[in-house]
Amino acid sequence: MLPYPNINPVALDLGFLQIHWYGLMYLVGIGGAWFLASRRVHAFAPSWNKEKLSDLVFWVAMGVILGGRLGYVLFYDLSAYIANPLLVLEIWKGGMSFHGGLIGVMLATWWFGKRNDKSFFELMDFIAPLVPIGLGAGRIGNFINAELWGKATDVPWAMVFPTDPQQLARHPSQLYQFALEGVALFTILWFYSRKPRPTMAVSGMFAVCYAIFRFIVEFVRVPDAQLGYLAWGWLTMGQVLCVPMVLAGLGMIAYAYKRQAAQEAVQ
Repeated sequence: MLPYPNINPVALDLGFLQIHWYGLMYLVGIGGAWFLASRRVHAFAPSWNKEKLSDLVFWVAMGVILGGRLGYVLFYDLSAYIANPLLVLEIWKGGMSFHGGLIGVMLATWWFGKRNDKSFFELMDFIAPLVPIGLGAGRIGNFINAELWGKATDVPWAMVFPTDPQQLARHPSQLYQFALEGVALFTILWFYSRKPRPTMAVSGMFAVCYAIFRFIVEFVRVPDAQLGYLAWGWLTMGQVLCVPMVLAGLGMIAYAYKRQAAQEAVQ
């Protein structure tokens, strides 16, 4: 068993203001995405300057934060937020939904594309390889917060989390998700998107790979207490939300390459 590092969730306490690691992880994700986007932006849109790119990153970040929070409220714990609406503001405690954040990003991307002569999927293909940076950073934030831990286990790398009332050795599922949704997903998408791909293919690859990785980790992650398992003693809300992502992603990839083949045949 490995000892949990027991990092203080508050990175900096100024008395009148507390800066939490969880919030800093979002800054790391946004800053990292902006940096990598700036390295590819000239190939994507030669006429764009840093201000244009910053505008895109800003609106996407707003989509992540607002969509992620509202998605968690709607998908995972609506009754608690109806009882105490002010909980919505306490984002430093966690409680962000990837699927809600994805919807927020899609809406922000659609809005931005309309105003900048870029199609929705052109922008989504550009954004998709950058998303795993934020996903990975967010999972590190979950780990520091000692939340979203896994099931009890006897694997050598199991940990006892201070927030676990049972104090059992558990899978550090946050680190599994960091490795899969952060490192592995970034590697796949970064190298896949380095070569020209038909529009929609990169977005489809993101949807398929993320959903598969998330579905797998959910088997060893404890579901949200207020929901539990939805069916069969193992199906979680996270897995339910990943199924349409896989189907949509596969359909997008197939359509993208079929359309490209049809266009090349005409030429």
